[in-house]
Amino acid sequence: MVDFVLVLVILVPMFLGVLQVALVLFVRNTVASAASEGARYAATLDRDPAYGAARTRTQISGALAGRYAQGVSAPEITVAGAPAVEVTVHVVVPALGLGGPSVSFDVTGHAVEEQP
Repeated sequence: MVDFVLVLVILVPMFLGVLQVALVLFVRNTVASAASEGARYAATLDRDPAYGAARTRTQISGALAGRYAQGVSAPEITVAGAPAVEVTVHVVVPALGLGGPSVSFDVTGHAVEEQP
């Protein structure tokens, strides 16, 4: 019985740590994909950057919880003299998705605007 407890003291925190890393990576990859797609959508001909931000919010809300789609911004920028759109998403991922200490990061997607 004592051996079982000693092994669990080591294995449970390791298992929870692996779950936390998996959750953060899943959220980061999903948000990065949505930000890139939103930037490409906003960069198409005759689209406002607000359309890209809305598209990003929709994709994040469809794949994750809506709380991850709150920090979306889409300003127009210049890349090497060409007009472009940058979609930035600020995300806060709580510990194991429950609450407590959290991990926060920013993800950015870029796309050069189409010209007529």
